[in-house]
Amino acid sequence: MYEFHLPDIGEGVAEGEVVKWLVKEGDTVKENQPLVEIMTDKVNVEIPSPKQGIVQKLMAKEGEVVKVGQTLLAIEEKGGQPSVSAPERTPVATKPPLPTPAKSPTINTPQEIPPTTVSQASRKPDEALATPATRKLARDLGIDLTVVQGTGRGGRITDEDVQRFKQLGRTLAAITVTTSGPRGAEERVPLRGIRRKVAEHMLKSKNATAQVTHIDEVDMTEVAHLREKAKSSAEKRGVKLTYLPFVIKALIPALKQYPYLNSSLDDEKEEIVLKKYYNLGIATDTESGLVVPVVKDAEHKSITQLATEISTLSEKAHAGQLALNEVQGSTFTITNVGGIGGMFATPIINYPEVAILGLHKITKRPVVKDNQITIRDMTYLSLSFDHRVLDGAMAARFVNTIKQYLEDPKLLLLETD
Repeated sequence: MYEFHLPDIGEGVAEGEVVKWLVKEGDTVKENQPLVEIMTDKVNVEIPSPKQGIVQKLMAKEGEVVKVGQTLLAIEEKGGQPSVSAPERTPVATKPPLPTPAKSPTINTPQEIPPTTVSQASRKPDEALATPATRKLARDLGIDLTVVQGTGRGGRITDEDVQRFKQLGRTLAAITVTTSGPRGAEERVPLRGIRRKVAEHMLKSKNATAQVTHIDEVDMTEVAHLREKAKSSAEKRGVKLTYLPFVIKALIPALKQYPYLNSSLDDEKEEIVLKKYYNLGIATDTESGLVVPVVKDAEHKSITQLATEISTLSEKAHAGQLALNEVQGSTFTITNVGGIGGMFATPIINYPEVAILGLHKITKRPVVKDNQITIRDMTYLSLSFDHRVLDGAMAARFVNTIKQYLEDPKLLLLETD
């Protein structure tokens, strides 16, 4: 009997969610035949079979989170030859993340959806890496340390990991609360796939950082004129020119001037990691949920190049065709809700980054300029930042620098392309 374990899917990936089984018990499978779709970092990967044989048992359910090295299924090899479970080959196929098929409305009891997103590991309680103080905290809170993922050095479980796990349990358990109402008037949707990833990531960000939001208004009139002049030329090249590339070009010099905005905080080593490269995450709203594709080395790209790459990544995000490396490695994130509406919002930091910039709707408003009331294209910028790393004064100066470049776009020194 060959036990197939979840292989190493990619750099830094420790676990994945079983989105969909592509085989069932009793099926005959061929070598390299896709077995299961696994989601990690909001990207689906098809895991191929390393052996030919008959599927004897599936060891994980759809929606379950499994760790790298955990057994996924057992295969009886054809010919009956014994086999030693060896390191599996790296997955070779990438598939788009698919929304979980809707099921008929059901009435679940609180026991049906456990308040945890981590599957049971094969560890004994005394094998979990944690200090005596952390073990006592877990006992006091009724937390089983064998199902808590440690973020400390060497996988050690910290007090913060235990507190986060407790809070996440409360959040997920809340969806099982029964409310009074007409029978059949409710539908319960499993918290799975991208939506679960978003829930975990947002909760971790809020619990792990001291978030504050700074808001300022910006006159986008000159950028609007510049964009209008360049639109026809861009369209001839098949490029849709939005405001976002201009904001990125204004953002880069601001990040260079204030490098702590382009950093992360290593809590374990108590070090601020200043990044000397500029990989910008672009928060993208899709039918399956929020994904953040990354524009790599943005400082070396022109307006047209940025517009082209943003459009390509957006199309792939909506089609569910992003690769793992296209959603990893961001150093700073931008979220743009201007196309939807609203005055301004307070975005949540894309942890472990230390800041995120929110862009909003551009509208014509009367403003005072040169002691005259005039109509200008105005918008708001929202900068949420981690107050552990940045003070309010630095955040305000950073936004002022972005504002300076946007209000006088000649300073951007646009590349000729």
